[in-house]
Amino acid sequence: MPDWLSLCVVISLLLSLITAYMLYSGLLSDITVLTGSPPIKKITFAYKFKEGPYKNCGQLFKESHNIGPKLPCIGVYYDDPKKVPGPKCRYAVGSILNEGENKADEELLKSYETSGFNVFSFPEVTHVVTTSFPHRTFFSVLLGVTRVYPRLQHYIKERRLCAHPFLEIYREGQIQFMAPLARQGDFYVPEVRRVERRLSEEEELHSDSDVSGADSNSEYSSGSGVLLSDSRETSLAASSVHSVRIQDQGDRDYRERCSGGTSFKELDWEQTGGQQAEGEERLHGDSDQKSLEAPTQEWWGVVGGEE
Repeated sequence: MPDWLSLCVVISLLLSLITAYMLYSGLLSDITVLTGSPPIKKITFAYKFKEGPYKNCGQLFKESHNIGPKLPCIGVYYDDPKKVPGPKCRYAVGSILNEGENKADEELLKSYETSGFNVFSFPEVTHVVTTSFPHRTFFSVLLGVTRVYPRLQHYIKERRLCAHPFLEIYREGQIQFMAPLARQGDFYVPEVRRVERRLSEEEELHSDSDVSGADSNSEYSSGSGVLLSDSRETSLAASSVHSVRIQDQGDRDYRERCSGGTSFKELDWEQTGGQQAEGEERLHGDSDQKSLEAPTQEWWGVVGGEE
């Protein structure tokens, strides 16, 4: 057999293997985004909180999985990387210790705490935006993030929903994606609150120093044509995507976004062909009353798409 023919055979085999691997990983898997019951009940989980590019979260997943290899892993993402700089993105990664009425394994709990993990609980909510993707290989994670989040973004924006933060649950060969439509504030770990307070304090100090600087150098600034307010606004614009610059304004924006959203009743009417479910709660009512404490960001975007 000629050498060129042998090379062609080898290349064909490699391409076939790569194609089969990608298909097995979920390259052409169907993605159906729905609004309905969450894939998880009330959970208690061990986690570590980090700030930085989401692409760095793999190490935390590995660390958490090594402690409890049989436990489902979870990632919670609080910022849209298309709008928030990578170093400022906030996320929590860990493992689910127990779900529903089940009790956590005390030995595993101690192991996580010894390794520096914190423990927190998420409630069970009635309505979430959710979908799933096969988790068969490492490449499945990359495909899932690339393919799922644009679908979630389109679904949420099209229906004008207020859905955040975004959760990924890894278990039983599936990646379950979900974003709560109610009680969003209960899904923010304490570290997120502390970051918000720190950023708010830093912003206030920065604003105060700019004001005093403008007063003391007013003659110089007017003579040189340099507007100090320009640099301050630029600085605030860079940080406002991830912090509450003015609390009253932020709360008002949050209420406006959520109050204009589609209600649970309308969603159920749409999904059941006109059969309204009983005991449903409206999206803007529950979100406004219980989740105004959440950082006020625009959540029409999603976690995916980070560069």
